Amino acid sequence: MHISDGVLSAPVIAAGWIVTLLFIVLTIRSTMKKIDIVEQIPSFSVMTAAFFVVSLIHIPMGPTSVHPMLNGLIGIVLGPIAYVSMFVGLILQAFLFQHGGVTTIGVNAALVGIPAIIAYNLFSKGYERGISEKTLGFVCGGFAIALAALLLVLVLLSTGQEFLGLAQVAAVAHLPLIVIEGILTGVIVTYLAKVKPELLPIKIKK
Repeated sequence: MHISDGVLSAPVIAAGWIVTLLFIVLTIRSTMKKIDIVEQIPSFSVMTAAFFVVSLIHIPMGPTSVHPMLNGLIGIVLGPIAYVSMFVGLILQAFLFQHGGVTTIGVNAALVGIPAIIAYNLFSKGYERGISEKTLGFVCGGFAIALAALLLVLVLLSTGQEFLGLAQVAAVAHLPLIVIEGILTGVIVTYLAKVKPELLPIKIKK
């Protein structure tokens, strides 16, 4: 999900920045209306650090590699502001470790941020319907990776048909990660529901 500089066309890069800046403005506004954003700084910092660290881990998958993202978990914990969290993480990775491009930060943020926000909404709606936290964590964790992979494929194909082969390899390479992140997110969400339920969009039982 860390597309490097020089891969995408200028219109795709521009579209990525427009989408990302729009999402950042909207998510900050919506978050400030609902909660005191200062109170969310600790969880924001922890989730941003988690994203920063895990997405530096590369898992070889044939001719390419994939890396954990935890965007589903980050979305569940932070809600819409997760987009900003991963945007910050991507900036730090690009400038500190040259991991991913600088011009493509907007696109890369959209690839992981949009699925995170959707995962948050899925978790919230699912919990309201009585689905267990463990099941929702598994579904949302896997879904966020699957959607991010799909968006990656669409972004590559929008740049040119010459990326068709790369897009296919990238899609297949992310299949194991869908299961891995689903299980990991399910386990973490189940643990948080027991020891720190206020971090999740659930009603705390008294």
